[in-house]
Amino acid sequence: MKGLILTLALTLVGGQKQDLEPAFHMGKTYLYGYEGVIMHGLPDRGLATAGVRLTGKLEISRVSQIDHLLQIREPKLEEHNGFWPMDPFIPSLRLSETFATCLSQAFKFEYTEGRVGSIFAPEDCPILCTNLVRGILNMMQITIKKSQNVYELQEAGIEGICQTRYLIQDDSKSNWATISKSKDLMNCQEKAVKNTGMAYIRPCPTCSLKVRNIKGTVMFTYKMKYDDSGVSLMSATSEQVYQISPFNEPNAAAVMEARQELSLVGVRRTPISAPKTQLQNQGSLRYHFSGELLQMPIPLIRIKNPDLQLIETLRQLVQNNEKGDTKEASAKFLQMVQLFRVATLEQIESLWLQFVNELSYRPWFLSAICAAGATDTFRFLKQKIHDKKLNTWEAAATLPLAFHFVTPNKQTLEVASTFLTCPQIQKVLVHQIIVYLGYGSMVNKYCAQTLLCPNHLLQPLHDLATEATSKANAKDMSLALKAIGNAGEPASIKRILKFLPTFSSAAVSLPSRIHADAVLALRKIARKDPAKVREITLQVFMDNTLAPNVRMVACVVLFETKPALPTVAAMANSLLTEPSLQVTSFTYSHMKALAAGRIPQLFKLSSACNIAIKLLSPRLDRLSYRYSKVIHVGDYSSEYQAGAIWRLYLMNSPSTMFPSDIITKVRGYYANTATDIIEMALRSQSLAKLIRKQNIPFAEYDAYKTLKKLGKTFLGWKELPPEDPLVSAYIKVLGQEIAFVDIDKDAIQQIMMHLTGSSDWQPVVKKVVEEIQRGISGRWTLPAMVGELRHIVPTVVGVPLELGLCGATVAHTAADVDIQMSPPLSDNFRPTQLLETKMYLHGDIRPKAYFHMIAMMGINTQYFQSGLEFHVEFSANTTMKFDARINMKEKNLKIETLPCRQEAELAAVRSEVYAISRNLQEGDSEKKSQLLPKGEVPRISDQPFQSRERSSRPGSWKQSSIPSVISKGDQQGSEEAHRHSVGRFYTHTFCRKFESLGCSTCLSLKSQNSAFLRNTYLHKLIGELEAKITLKPVHTDVDIDKIELEIQAGSKAASKIIDVASSGSKEEEKISPYEDIKAKLKKILGIENVFTAANKTRRRTKRINRDYKTADTGLWAEISAPHLSSSSSSPAASSADGEEPGNDHKKDKIRQSGKKHSSKSSSKSSCGRRSGSSSVSSASSKVCSSSQEDHSGDRHCSGDSEYSKQQVSLPVYQFRFKPADEQDQGREILNSSISSSSSSAASDEGISRAMSQPKFLGDSKPPILAAVLRAIHRNEQPTGLQVVLYTDTQSQRSRIQVFVSSITGPSRWKLCADASVINYRKVSGSLKWGKDCQDYQIAAQIATGQFAAYPAMQMKLEWLTVPSIVQTTARWFYSFLPGAAYVLGYSLRQQLGPSHQATLVMALTSPRTFDVVFKLPELTIYDRAITLPLPFPSRPGTSVSTLSSSDWNTFSQATLSIIESFKAHCSVFQNTITTFNGVEFNYSMPANCYHILVQDCSPELKFLVMMKRLEESADLTAINVRLASHEVDMYVSNGIQLKINGVQTPRDVPYTSNSDASILISSEEDGLALKAPDYGIEKLYYDGHRLKIQVAFWMAGKTCGICGKYDAEKEREYQMPSGYLAKDAVSFGQSWIISEDPCAGACKLQHKFVKIEKPVGFEKTAAKCFSVEPVLRCVEGCSATGTVPISVGFHCVPADSAPSLERQIRPGQKSEDLVSSVPAHTACSCQHQPCPA
Repeated sequence: MKGLILTLALTLVGGQKQDLEPAFHMGKTYLYGYEGVIMHGLPDRGLATAGVRLTGKLEISRVSQIDHLLQIREPKLEEHNGFWPMDPFIPSLRLSETFATCLSQAFKFEYTEGRVGSIFAPEDCPILCTNLVRGILNMMQITIKKSQNVYELQEAGIEGICQTRYLIQDDSKSNWATISKSKDLMNCQEKAVKNTGMAYIRPCPTCSLKVRNIKGTVMFTYKMKYDDSGVSLMSATSEQVYQISPFNEPNAAAVMEARQELSLVGVRRTPISAPKTQLQNQGSLRYHFSGELLQMPIPLIRIKNPDLQLIETLRQLVQNNEKGDTKEASAKFLQMVQLFRVATLEQIESLWLQFVNELSYRPWFLSAICAAGATDTFRFLKQKIHDKKLNTWEAAATLPLAFHFVTPNKQTLEVASTFLTCPQIQKVLVHQIIVYLGYGSMVNKYCAQTLLCPNHLLQPLHDLATEATSKANAKDMSLALKAIGNAGEPASIKRILKFLPTFSSAAVSLPSRIHADAVLALRKIARKDPAKVREITLQVFMDNTLAPNVRMVACVVLFETKPALPTVAAMANSLLTEPSLQVTSFTYSHMKALAAGRIPQLFKLSSACNIAIKLLSPRLDRLSYRYSKVIHVGDYSSEYQAGAIWRLYLMNSPSTMFPSDIITKVRGYYANTATDIIEMALRSQSLAKLIRKQNIPFAEYDAYKTLKKLGKTFLGWKELPPEDPLVSAYIKVLGQEIAFVDIDKDAIQQIMMHLTGSSDWQPVVKKVVEEIQRGISGRWTLPAMVGELRHIVPTVVGVPLELGLCGATVAHTAADVDIQMSPPLSDNFRPTQLLETKMYLHGDIRPKAYFHMIAMMGINTQYFQSGLEFHVEFSANTTMKFDARINMKEKNLKIETLPCRQEAELAAVRSEVYAISRNLQEGDSEKKSQLLPKGEVPRISDQPFQSRERSSRPGSWKQSSIPSVISKGDQQGSEEAHRHSVGRFYTHTFCRKFESLGCSTCLSLKSQNSAFLRNTYLHKLIGELEAKITLKPVHTDVDIDKIELEIQAGSKAASKIIDVASSGSKEEEKISPYEDIKAKLKKILGIENVFTAANKTRRRTKRINRDYKTADTGLWAEISAPHLSSSSSSPAASSADGEEPGNDHKKDKIRQSGKKHSSKSSSKSSCGRRSGSSSVSSASSKVCSSSQEDHSGDRHCSGDSEYSKQQVSLPVYQFRFKPADEQDQGREILNSSISSSSSSAASDEGISRAMSQPKFLGDSKPPILAAVLRAIHRNEQPTGLQVVLYTDTQSQRSRIQVFVSSITGPSRWKLCADASVINYRKVSGSLKWGKDCQDYQIAAQIATGQFAAYPAMQMKLEWLTVPSIVQTTARWFYSFLPGAAYVLGYSLRQQLGPSHQATLVMALTSPRTFDVVFKLPELTIYDRAITLPLPFPSRPGTSVSTLSSSDWNTFSQATLSIIESFKAHCSVFQNTITTFNGVEFNYSMPANCYHILVQDCSPELKFLVMMKRLEESADLTAINVRLASHEVDMYVSNGIQLKINGVQTPRDVPYTSNSDASILISSEEDGLALKAPDYGIEKLYYDGHRLKIQVAFWMAGKTCGICGKYDAEKEREYQMPSGYLAKDAVSFGQSWIISEDPCAGACKLQHKFVKIEKPVGFEKTAAKCFSVEPVLRCVEGCSATGTVPISVGFHCVPADSAPSLERQIRPGQKSEDLVSSVPAHTACSCQHQPCPA
């Protein structure tokens, strides 16, 4: 038994895994060979790479239980740059010596059970050396689980704590074990990473990790050997790969590959000697970043004496800029930024004192100080502002940049807080705004790096908000809220809630703009605490007492919190009962915009909105532009994981016709991040006051006093609060508000007082003119660092891998402009004097701009750099030297300039990619290799491979989309271009010569890229790209002295052309009679030749039209192309007007976007399908239309016509456009330029007749404008061009003609342009050029008409012959168009059409949708029910589809309907009342009682219109109008009668007031018309039966009465004087009755509170209830003879309450407990009325 137990025990022990943790024994030194290699490049062969290799010998000794010593012997650093393996690693001896100094010292580390603990290094050891040691020790980090061979865990390493997978292969027989582990570097906790400049780029925490554009992994392999003393680490290898794909392309990524190898060489008995210096604890294995600002991705600088180097660099920089070398100046500027980052405050101060008085040095110095972003530079800038060393403009320019670029830390935040209290900052409002907003941004960036934001950082902002509230300073409140919004910390929520009336009753009195600012301040807080912000904004959104714009802003912020479906559904449900249509329209359109989004980060929100909008009525889609909207444009590429959206928030208010708040923003999405690129907002208030007539004393008039007294008779009446004109705007960049401005009357006056000492604007104009007259001379330079983005992660070797991007721009302008004016300005200057002056200008302006961006991937340390660099440069440079003479009185402008003397580069864009290697010790030996090798790469064949099957396939879409009439020569040219484009090198130059002016313009394109390896965007950028525009001189026989441009307008235009042609620059003293001028002008311009050639062309028109059936020489064909056969041209001719055989659409193939079709199938109702199934067989064909007043959204069918019957069953692309002119056969055919190429015979004949009547406007009209561009030669006639412009404007027809011709006699080249507008139905134009304007011809026409019974517009383009460059461009566009249309979701159809014609038809199928059909010679693109961003305005109550084309003229009706819709109309006819908002209701007015029909409810109280029904007849009314000191009565008594101030006035004599504001009363038709535009009444018409009132658009939201408030809030139309909404129309109308003295007036009705007479049981107790609103009752002593039931709200109290409670009821004080119907009196009999005798 004992033997058996012993055997089992031995077996069990032998089956257990031995300890695999490597062990180092005391008293021994283990010798290892080490090699670490890092390579950067692309995975494709043949491209350059860059890398470094570090080799050395390691010695490791164990000195205690856990402490070990490490020493690196003979470290050697080698660099590689070029093409591997041809270019080997080259040793860098000096850099190796530098590293040997620190690495050869002993390092101590803790090591137990395979885990590395703390690391100790010498005190003076650089962090880079310590990190290299970390990279070595990282290979020894092993975590062994004794019970498992395959397992996963979170393991600490140099990258952080990352997900690690182990695989152990234990071979006990051979005493060897292999351990493999791999790490996912994208799945790490406490990851070692450093980001600079990315504080405003928001990651998406919920997005999939697979869509990252940076991916990395590392794999380790360990070889272990068992021996008697334990386990020894024999070798270890690691391989790390980082893949960076800038465009998220799976096949295009730059790669960083790092490899390490550690192998045991031997074991030595002698241990490592103990270090002589004290070792400092450097922390754990995790990579450490240095505390100072890192080296920029620019060439390394050996910094010895920063002050001296700064002086030298600054001087070189200014010298280079003065020489025009902006490229070198930009590079020096970045070097100066790097030097400022290491300079001390004393050194910066010394440099400033040296150059403070040098104006050319100051902009460079201050810009570099801002871009450096160091603590000392920030402190220096603050000190200079405090000492008033910077002027106002310099401080305003530097402060935003300084706060943006500064690195946020405790030191810089402390300096920033002193900016807030600086007296010089407080004195200038602009500086104060910039500093507070910048401080908020700094707090945001600092707190983004910490888990908890310190409260003391937010305290200055909170204090500002508290102080502003106590002083009721609205501007400081706004500033505090915006700064708190920039900080974006949840700790500020309590402060923000104090500005919202929903949560603080004290905030009710604040302006609504402060409420909106408080809501906007929550936007950035939502990123940290979305749940809390969602809760707040939802309550604000639901609060109906707030202003609509505040609630709409809350809607924007609420959706930015990405609410879930329940919240979105609750919002949609609230809209069903929402009283404000502004809020409803805005929220609905916002939901629709989100529902259509394709951004992955918003998928859940898009789905929620897509479900929520189904709860709402589709009629909300048809709300007009008067209501608030959200316009959304955006796209996202799933392939490249990038996208962008643009949103426009249009927020209307009840008091404005136009949006009062406009916010627009652009947001970009890239991989898993989002960035708010830019956001701008404009807020306006009461701007109508600025365009109205001012200084009218309304308060002094009798009408004002009457309205004041009248308001006291209405219970609960309140005037609208006064609104001062205000314009405010803000701008946000990268989500941070950087500036805002509030402009009101006081601000404008303060600016004028500051400029001139007077608030009058005329002295301002005079001072500006005087400053300009002194001339402009100077040089201005604006250097700036555009940005610096850096993402740094460690490599396993221990050096950092950086992805960096930085850019700098330099703008420089030198100007010398001398201005003289004659006569000089007088003392009593008036701006109109400028129209009588002559100005002489001599200008020399030389603007330059340069932009340089550097992108880097690789190692970037202060010792060496290795990796890939991508450089992009943009430069623009021009010189303008000119002399100008401006004669305002004579309407003459003459400009003279010098011709081209030498070649000049106007603009250029260049990009290059290099593999670079630099090290500080060998600064002059920079190694740089272009990624793409020089020379040609041999190709297998010059011809692209194409299989026989594919080339012979007849259905190839690529081939069929290009017309078959392209000649072989063009095919050969396109193949040649294709070979160059798909190859590695492409170069082309396009030049246009202007020999008469002696110059030419060239566009040069050059490309050498690696797209031949892989066709990706990344490979297209790899190489060298260049595009530039140059201006070159052209050799001419005679030298050109100067170039002149002269423009003459007015009556002298014709004589100027004649004078120029006859005597060069000599001017005539006498002007010839017009007949002589006309004859000379026609001869000079060659007009007779033009129209003679035109007559010859007319005789050939029929023959040309017949030839079109056999010859095709149009835009899509070459002259030598084979002709179309007659069989192919026949259907083309028949389809010119859109008519095709009915069964053609069954035979042709249609390509449709599946996604587009499926998405529309549920939302669109096809008129053709419905009619085809239900109406074809009926006796009368019905066409479906969508009515604007149809709230259900369904379409109704109406209308019978032969035209509709023919087209109702056709698909949309076969519908025929019917011009409006066809409905009037007697109408004159429009004058046209060319005939239709393949239209029907009738159409050809009509256009031919139009061509037979050419008319030269110069026969009856003088030219209105002449322009001459000429080159002046020495002793020779000038050469150049001359332009003549004619116009003919008539009541129903307008025409314009432009003639361009050469001023050289023999030349017959001309350009003729002709455009006409006829009867507002058709616009046509033509362009001809060439010899006598006959070589090339293009014509266009826009016409209105019908398209399948819908109003439509057709745009047609026709051509006869065009130049080859136009043909080439058109063919390229034609080949590109099908793919673009397919991507956008449009339907495609291949069919032959007119070969010389393109037609676009747009038909309005509803106020919000339209159909489109785009026909090209061989392709038709169409779509249905495309949604318009805003509804198309039309007359209320009129269906769009039932509008007759003959009466519905787009050009006039669309404009007039838009203008007319801006004005409000109210009408009363019999018992029908239509309010300003278009709400119609029936109400019978009690006789003899005046009702307030409309009055001005603003504080100005400008007018009052009252109306009463006469007792004699129910159809007759009388009105009373109060305006200023006028009381106007209009009534019926033997006709229409008029009384003004009680005096009878004859109605046939117009009456005009003599007051400050004009009033006009005149007869019109059967009644009287009153016009008082200054008071807000555009027109009032009265004829005894009907009353119509039209008020100005600036009265929106300021009216009240039965006509309503004119605020577009139809749901709140029945608003009574107290502000409550009436239950019905009768209660609403009766509430506006004016109570009179019952004994003196004829109205015996008055408003009284009523009590429910019968007992009421309320809340299970007896109660008595009183009406909340007064009810119409007969006065005391009168009995009711007529009543009408109305619904009234009641407030109930216990039955035993005091009876005096009835008198205490006031609107807004008591709740409405129940609603009951009570009778309201409408007529009274007064037999016992107690009136004094």
